[in-house]
Amino acid sequence: MQGRVSRQSDCLEGVKCVVSSCHYYGKGDHCMASQIEIQPPHASNTEDTDCATFTPKSR
Repeated sequence: MQGRVSRQSDCLEGVKCVVSSCHYYGKGDHCMASQIEIQPPHASNTEDTDCATFTPKSR
């Protein structure tokens, strides 16, 4: 499945991702998206946040 942003060959430096079901997941818990978006704008704690870049891997 194609995501909303491009999947790059190098990891997004400093971003750890452990969601192996994501299109942008890279071996070693790296994010391979060219950019990420975290929502919502008025989150007040970790539980309120969501990675809007997430796209499920195609099977």
